[in-house]
Amino acid sequence: MKVDVVADVGNTRIKWGRCTSAGVTAVASLPPDDPAAWQKQLTAWELTGTFNWAIAGVHPQRSNLLGNWLHERGDSAWRIDRAVDLPLKVNVPQPQKVGIDRLLDAVAAVKDRSRGRVPAAIVDAGSAITVDWVDDQGVFRGGAILPGLGLMAKALHDYTALLPLIAVRELRDPPPVGQSTEQAIAAGVYHAAVGGVNRLLELLSSPHVFLTGGDAPLLERALSPSPVIWPEMTLEGIRLTAEAQP
Repeated sequence: MKVDVVADVGNTRIKWGRCTSAGVTAVASLPPDDPAAWQKQLTAWELTGTFNWAIAGVHPQRSNLLGNWLHERGDSAWRIDRAVDLPLKVNVPQPQKVGIDRLLDAVAAVKDRSRGRVPAAIVDAGSAITVDWVDDQGVFRGGAILPGLGLMAKALHDYTALLPLIAVRELRDPPPVGQSTEQAIAAGVYHAAVGGVNRLLELLSSPHVFLTGGDAPLLERALSPSPVIWPEMTLEGIRLTAEAQP
C-alpha cells in the first residue's frame, strides 16, 4: 500500500513525514491538537487534494483526533496499532504490549542496508528513552525504558518543594559539578540519562547503534559506540509497514 504522508503521534508532538519513492523526504513537527496548524503544513508542502496516510503513535486520543480530521478532509488513513501488522519478527512473550513506536523503529533498523547482518541497538530519546535490541537475524528481542531528560527534570520539580524546573533543550554535556541548583539538576539529569544508555549499550555489546527522537542531538556526542543519527526512523518504519501491506 503506497502512502503519501505518515504520522507519528507522540505524547507532546505529532511528526509528519512526506513520502516519495525514495522514502520519507520531508519532516514536520506539529502541535498534537491544532487542525489549523496541520492545514498550514499541507499548504507549506504544496499538497492539495486528498491523500493516503498511515498513522501510528503512543497517544490514542490524539491519534483519533488526527484520524477524524483526515476523514473530514476525505483522506484515507490507515492506523497501525498491532504488532501483527508489522513486517517484523518479535520475540517477546506479549508482542501486543510493546510500544508501537519501539517496534516501528525496529522495522526501519531491520530494513536499513547499512547495518548488514549484525545486531543493532536502537536508542529513541523522547519523553521516555528506550534502548531496544534487534538481533543478527532481524528479530526484535525487547529492550529497556528510562525516563527522558524532560521527564526527569519535571519529576524533580513536581515532587520537591524547592527545586526549580530547568529547560533541557540546551543540555549538552554539562560539567559533573554544578555551581548552582539549576546547574546541579542539569548535571544529574543529563549524566543519569547518558550513563544509563551507555551502560545498556555496553551490556549489549552492539556494533551498530541507531539514535532517534527529539532529544537525540543532546545525547549524540556522549554515546559509545558512536550512533547513526536517524531523525526520520519511526516515520520510515511507518512507511515501510504500510508498503508491506497488500
